[in-house]
Amino acid sequence: MTAVQDPVMIEFSAERPNGRAMLVLGGGGYTALMAGREGVQVALWLNGLGYQAFVLIHRFPNAENGEAAPLDDAIAAMRAIRASGVREVGAVGLSSGGHLAACLAAEYPAEWASEPGDSYRPDVMVIGYGPISTNAKGRTIVADKAPLPPAEKQAMYDRLQPDAQLLPAPPPAFIVYSGNDPVVPVENAFRLHRAIVEAKGTSELHIFADAPHGFALDTPGLPVSRWPALCEAWLRQIGFLDD
Repeated sequence: MTAVQDPVMIEFSAERPNGRAMLVLGGGGYTALMAGREGVQVALWLNGLGYQAFVLIHRFPNAENGEAAPLDDAIAAMRAIRASGVREVGAVGLSSGGHLAACLAAEYPAEWASEPGDSYRPDVMVIGYGPISTNAKGRTIVADKAPLPPAEKQAMYDRLQPDAQLLPAPPPAFIVYSGNDPVVPVENAFRLHRAIVEAKGTSELHIFADAPHGFALDTPGLPVSRWPALCEAWLRQIGFLDD
């Protein structure tokens, strides 16, 4: 999926709902959207744990939509889920969706037109291999890294650096990355983990030494394939999943 004119949220219902919900944010580098393997597949996994899952098909930052579009769509989605009566809502984001999920716990740019309030903050965050801030000007890992097209995408990364803009007392976070990811440097994981701890939050950090970028839920035979089970155990430990 490479073009989205209007955001859409797709609901996946659990057979045995636990009263909680998860907003699912797939990746694709903000120029495409992996709505299947990083959206629908994740939603079905969450359904099996009892969560109502909502996959967001958000707009991309470009000349048509502007740099704020993905975050504004995610904020609207969180508000809509809460307005439906769900008592607790988490966010699960992979790749660029991981960056977007982390932005839900960070300060909204004051100069942007929207008035976000505070009803969009997730109760928990699950973040996988997201480019938290290494795409931002002045914070790249690759020396002399060229700006990412289109211009609005680079402007969004420059303005939305959730590790540097994290609000106090952030929600508990489960963070999972590949140590040798050639696309999203593992430094992103360390930056976010440090920021959460410094902001008086809690972070469960898992780094798998050898795993591909975009490992999602379909890497059978590799150690990283166990991350969903680790995440489930963590959700139980923090009280966001009942026994």
